Amino acid sequence: MKKTILIACFTLFAFTASFAQRMAYVDSDYILKHMPEYASAQKQLSSLSDQWQKEVDNRFGEIDRLYKAYQADQVLMTPDMKKRREAEVVDKEKAAKDFQRQKFGPDGELTQKSTAVMKPIQDRVAKAIQAVAESDNLDFIFDKNSEVIMLFANPRYDKSAEVITHLGLKPGVFAK
Repeated sequence: MKKTILIACFTLFAFTASFAQRMAYVDSDYILKHMPEYASAQKQLSSLSDQWQKEVDNRFGEIDRLYKAYQADQVLMTPDMKKRREAEVVDKEKAAKDFQRQKFGPDGELTQKSTAVMKPIQDRVAKAIQAVAESDNLDFIFDKNSEVIMLFANPRYDKSAEVITHLGLKPGVFAK
C-alpha cells in the first residue's frame, strides 16, 4: 500500500513537473554593450545631440544679450521702441524654444532619429532571444534591466483572446 501511494505521488510529481513552464532572463544592457553597431549608434546620436544643444545654447545666449542690451537702453527709448524691442526678444525666445522642442521634444528629431537607428538593433536582439528561447524550449524570457517586459512568450500561453472574449469583444476586430 505504501509503495502504491509512493509511486502515485512520484508519478503525479513527475507529471506536474513536465507541464511546468520554463523561464529565463536576459540582461539587455550587457548584450547591447557587446554590439559594435550599438556603440556606433550611441556615438552618432550623442554627436547629433551635442551639435543641436550647442545651437540651442547659442540661440539662448543671443536672447540674453538682446535682453541685456534692451535693459541698458530702456531709459533712452520711447514707449514704441520699447514695445518693438520687447517683441523682438519675446519672438526670438519663442523661436528658440520651438527649435529646442523640435529637436529634443517627445516627438522631436532626436527621438525619431534614435528610433530609426536603434530599431534594427533591437529587432536583431529580439530575434536572437527568440531563437535561443525556441532552441532551449523556453516559454518565457524576461529582461533583467526592465520592469517585467516580456521579450518572448510561447503563444500557447497567450490568454489575450480569452480576455477579449470575456470582455464581450471579438478577437481580431480592432477598435477604430
